[in-house]
Amino acid sequence: MKKKIAIIFGTRPEIIKISPFIKGALRRNWNFFVIHTGQHYSEIMDKVFRENFSLPEPKYNLEVGSGTHAEQVGKMMIGIEKVLLEEKPDYVCVYADLNSSLAGALAAAKLNIPIIQLEGGLRSFDRTMPEEVNRVVTDRLASYLFAPTQLQKEHLEKEGITENIFVVGNLIADVVNEVLPKAIKENKIHERLGLENGKYFLATIHRPAAVDNPENFQKLLSGLALVAGHYQWPVIYPIHPRSKKNLDVFSLTMPAGIRPVEPLGYLDFMSLASQSKVILSDSGSIQEEASIMQVPLVSLRENTERPESLEIGSNVLAGFEPETILEKAKIMAERRRDWRHPYGENVAEKMLDILEEKLEL
Repeated sequence: MKKKIAIIFGTRPEIIKISPFIKGALRRNWNFFVIHTGQHYSEIMDKVFRENFSLPEPKYNLEVGSGTHAEQVGKMMIGIEKVLLEEKPDYVCVYADLNSSLAGALAAAKLNIPIIQLEGGLRSFDRTMPEEVNRVVTDRLASYLFAPTQLQKEHLEKEGITENIFVVGNLIADVVNEVLPKAIKENKIHERLGLENGKYFLATIHRPAAVDNPENFQKLLSGLALVAGHYQWPVIYPIHPRSKKNLDVFSLTMPAGIRPVEPLGYLDFMSLASQSKVILSDSGSIQEEASIMQVPLVSLRENTERPESLEIGSNVLAGFEPETILEKAKIMAERRRDWRHPYGENVAEKMLDILEEKLEL
């Protein structure tokens, strides 16, 4: 009988990134099932995801919902453990640094089930970030780790993790290569928003360090407003529900030049991102996506777990100060898009080949 694998995810970015791996497992007729923790569950989000990526429904949806980190991880562990005890998989597969990854790894480790980490070794070296804690713990528990670049492998080795590390690139490279041509060719988001290619900026702000801190949130909005004012082009801001709520909680007003829009589907977002002058974001994954798309990025953060993007010049850190954000945006607006990204290609197939060989799937 074929060995069984449980694949665990919980958020839309996580699902999108892991989709090439799941589709590859389907093509190879692997014996696997999917647990969706429902960390950021929404019917609309899941519907768009299914339509865009043509993946089967998860076998389990735990519908954990929002809450504190401890509440989420605790609820997830309880639900995941019940499923693992019933299904008895031979391996548990998690991705990156989400609460669902940490909960899945902890539940599997308690049951002595080997863990496969599909994005291991990323480090910001900032333990105030919840994601950093998730990375360190999940990687420590994993038996097999796929590192996007050699740098992540070196991080793991310095922490004493030296076996079964495979440098293969990042799954997001597969996603962008698959989705971007369709997004550019078929998407009508520019027409709907009345935008001209290359004459707008795209912004995302959603991390707790930014939107849960009124001073930082105000600074970032002021910085985006300076960029819009300098270029006389709009800053399109798909506003996360958490950010929208905090605008009211902190009595902040949206400055002139910033154009908030409702959260976007992935194709809409990628189409906008690919044709923007510069992206300004506090996201981690967009640092990779922008590098792959050849779009300059200003990171609204003081550190990054993806320093390769800084090294190749596709990304620059700006922090929270408005004048610095404008300064960095002006530099990146003139940046030649001549870098080569380090995130590989055909990444999912490399992962699947390695696992088939190592685990005899």
